[in-house]
Amino acid sequence: MSPEVAPLSADALLGALDDLRDLLIDMVAGGASIGFLGPLDPAAATAWWRAQIPAVRAGRLSVQVSRDGGRITGTVGVVFADKPNARHRAEIVKLMVHRDARGKGLGRTLLGAGERAAAERGVTLLLLDTETGSPADTLYRSAGWTEIGVVPGHAADPAGTLRPTTFFYKRLTD
Repeated sequence: MSPEVAPLSADALLGALDDLRDLLIDMVAGGASIGFLGPLDPAAATAWWRAQIPAVRAGRLSVQVSRDGGRITGTVGVVFADKPNARHRAEIVKLMVHRDARGKGLGRTLLGAGERAAAERGVTLLLLDTETGSPADTLYRSAGWTEIGVVPGHAADPAGTLRPTTFFYKRLTD
């Protein structure tokens, strides 16, 4: 049985800051290249999530979460374009699965939830990027995403080492 994934409202995100903070810290501690250097300070992790609330409230960001026993075990974000010529596309961001919840298909479930949230808003083209050769890279390829290309030294991993980034797209309609 797949875990339930549900969107967070801005108010629900505010109420889930502790779980979201812990998930973000776990990801960085585990070496995930998701935009932060380690070790990630809890106050900085909380502040980052708190800063997402206005975008959720405005409908520019959808945050989907999975729970196990009430605790958030994973999340995926969808950032919707705000330019008139780009409303057909969105970006998948911050797909995170807590290290103790991995190996059960949760990443694929969250990715599918993000894709559905985008499609429900009329999005027909999704974009994302990830560290080349990472487990996420493998997930996206197996989920039907198409590689656009690789940029060497694009982003630093949590240890500060520059790593290549692979960019992907996926069409949601034919």
